[in-house]
Amino acid sequence: MAQSTTVDVAAPIERVWDVVTDIDRWPEWTTSVNRAHRCDEGPLRPGSQAELAQPKLPEATWTVTEVEPGRSFTWEQRGPGVRTTARHALEPIEGGGTRVRLSVEQSGWMAWAIDLFYGRLTQRYIETEAAGLKQRAEQD
Repeated sequence: MAQSTTVDVAAPIERVWDVVTDIDRWPEWTTSVNRAHRCDEGPLRPGSQAELAQPKLPEATWTVTEVEPGRSFTWEQRGPGVRTTARHALEPIEGGGTRVRLSVEQSGWMAWAIDLFYGRLTQRYIETEAAGLKQRAEQD
């Protein structure tokens, strides 16, 4: 049960990283997030947490599990019978710009139900996030 999307951004990888890791400001550039609050300060690191409120979804606390500074971070949220893992991966494009790949995967005995009820919504949200990230990162 996985969804993903890829978008090319006409901005340096450092700029895209700054936008995607400034979690408190996500509601400014993506309608897939109503409220975001980083629970700690400083650079993202394993154990960092953020609370996200998204339309049509229960509020959730996400915990960072992996970080490759300037390149990617992975975080997860756990609920009864399901673990949702989301990855934000960046790579430089030859000649300039950044390729962004966003992915979400559900696992656990209830993953099939989450996919059934929320799979299309999740795909729409990551596509909305990718488009908003592109627009924000390409701004001066």
